[in-house]
Amino acid sequence: MNTPARLGFFTIGLAAVFGAALGAGRLAGPVGAADRPNASHGGMNGMSDGIEHHDMANAAMPGGLLVSDHGYTLTTASAPTGGFAFRIIGPDGRAVTAFDTEHDKRMHLIVVRRDLSGFRHVHPTMDADGTWRVAAPFGGPGTYRAFADFKPTGAGPLTLGIDAEVPGEVTPRPLPAPATTASVDGYTVTLKGTLTAGRASRLDLTVSRGGRPITDLQPYLAAYGHLVALRQGDLAYLHVHPDGEPGDGRTKPGPTVTFHAEAPSAGTYRLYLDFQHDGVVHTAEFTVTADAATRH
Repeated sequence: MNTPARLGFFTIGLAAVFGAALGAGRLAGPVGAADRPNASHGGMNGMSDGIEHHDMANAAMPGGLLVSDHGYTLTTASAPTGGFAFRIIGPDGRAVTAFDTEHDKRMHLIVVRRDLSGFRHVHPTMDADGTWRVAAPFGGPGTYRAFADFKPTGAGPLTLGIDAEVPGEVTPRPLPAPATTASVDGYTVTLKGTLTAGRASRLDLTVSRGGRPITDLQPYLAAYGHLVALRQGDLAYLHVHPDGEPGDGRTKPGPTVTFHAEAPSAGTYRLYLDFQHDGVVHTAEFTVTADAATRH
C-alpha cells in the first residue's frame, strides 16, 4: 500500500471499496461476505482490503472499493491546490500509459461524497508519464470516493477506488426520500421499475421538459444515458449502460432510456442518470429501495 500523497488542500487516503460492473452488471453482496468474484465491465476480479486475490471463485464482488486489482494499482500524485492527480501502476511496477478507449474516453473518473451528494462524472487528461489530472473534481468539504474506470491495453477493464478528504467544516446532507421523479435544470425525469435483490430489474427513465417528452436526446459517451447506482453505507458501485446505442437502427433518442440492473442485497441505493440535450449534460438523481427477493 502506498503512502497517501498530499494534494494541495486535499489529503488522500486509501480505503477498501466495492466496485463496478458495466451493462447488466451486478453489485456484490454485503461487505465482508467471503469468496466474492469481482465483475468490472464484464471482467472478473476479486480482492478485499487492498490485498490481491486471483484465486477467489464462486464470488460476486464488483470492482471499485479496491485500490489494487489484477496487478494494477491506483496511486495519487502531486497536483495544484484544488486539483486531483493519479496514476495507474501496472504489474511491472511502472505507470501505465496505454489505455483503450471505452465509451469515447480512455479514463472515466466518478466522484461522490460519502453521504452520496456531490456526484460528478469527469474525464481527466493524461501526461506523457502516465499521470492523469483533473481540475477541481470535488465540491465542498467532506470525504469523497473517487472511482477510476479504465481498460489497460491488452488487459480487461477495471474500476479502482480511492478516498479523498477535502478539509473544512462538513454540513451533513441527509439522503432524500425515495421518489419516482427528479427535477434537474428544468427537466423532469420519471423512473419506472423497481429493484429486487438478486434479480435483474428493468428501469425505464423518461425525460421531459415543460410537460413535453424529449425525443431528441444527444449521444453522450456513445449512449443516450449513463446510470450509476451506489448502495448507501459502503458505496457499492454499479455502472450500467442502457439497452441499445445511437445509430444501431433500433434505439430511439428518447424520451425513455432503458437499463437492466441487479442489486446484490435489499437496501437503499442512490441512482445518478447522466443525459445530454441541447449540448448540455444533466444529472438526475433518485433514491430507491431494493426489496428482498421473495422465496418460493
